Amino acid sequence: MFAREFALADMTCVVENIFEDGQWAILEWKDPLGLRGCSFFHVIDGKIKFQRSYWDKLTFLRMHNLSIH
Repeated sequence: MFAREFALADMTCVVENIFEDGQWAILEWKDPLGLRGCSFFHVIDGKIKFQRSYWDKLTFLRMHNLSIH
């Protein structure tokens, strides 16, 4: 998923907030260019069993001058 796009982009994630609720952790992050996103982690026995992230794909592609097609 997006392997080519991520390989072409120089990305840095800066942590804005970390929240924890039982077995779930949420990470809010931003990129120095202004992209923002969040990631959700389901942690069981100290290991990440599930992870999902959200960010604006169109903003990401435009920031890194990548094709939107």
